[in-house]
Amino acid sequence: MSKTLILDSLKRHQVAILPPMDVFDSLQLLKKYKIHARCTMLDPWYNKGVGKELPIEEYDLFIKKLLRTSSRLSDLLYLWGFPEIIGPYVRYAPKGFVMSTWLTWYYKNCPSVIRGWRSSQNACIQFVREGTHLYPEHFLNEEQLARYESGNMRFVPGPPSVIESPLIIGFVGKKEQTGHPAQKPEAVFDKLILMATKEEDLLIDPMAGSGTTAASAIRLGRKAILCDQSEAYIQLMEKRLGVSRIQL
Repeated sequence: MSKTLILDSLKRHQVAILPPMDVFDSLQLLKKYKIHARCTMLDPWYNKGVGKELPIEEYDLFIKKLLRTSSRLSDLLYLWGFPEIIGPYVRYAPKGFVMSTWLTWYYKNCPSVIRGWRSSQNACIQFVREGTHLYPEHFLNEEQLARYESGNMRFVPGPPSVIESPLIIGFVGKKEQTGHPAQKPEAVFDKLILMATKEEDLLIDPMAGSGTTAASAIRLGRKAILCDQSEAYIQLMEKRLGVSRIQL
């Protein structure tokens, strides 16, 4: 695989899908080709008793390595998880980064599948390289934007840190559904991408699942490089985005 193939796919399709590989292998590959993105989306498994589960100490080391490695490729990181899992990681900002915002994705339509508290949220930590500009102006209405562009807005109001959007389940979000068991709505990713990037900026998602990062990025005029270790999920991305993976 060459850097040229990746850049060519980005130019033609706004997205480049890598062959299936481990998250650290894909990040190392992009580092080798000196590809730098504005933003990296990180959505690892949540270590909560379903599927692969590690002792907490090992999972901590995994998250630290994931953040550290990703920080070498981009200026802003999003780390997804359940609040009780990723809460400690607010203090895990990589060198040169700060924990900027704790975001909550709130959904009313979560089916009750356990005894106890009914989960109706996911959390996302935003880490930014010190000095990195965010784009709250992307959320202004026309009147506010005119004031902002004329320099007459002393404080720029950003969006709330709680994003309300229903789970994609049943008949909800049927047009987006791919069959991925943990697919997030594009409406949620839209807000994260708008705050982090401007048009033509590049995003990286090395644990891309069904490719929601790219679906949102393309519609918003951004570009994305995707990967996942699952062959089945790579196929989901190809079908959803209408783009074939880059061949070795």
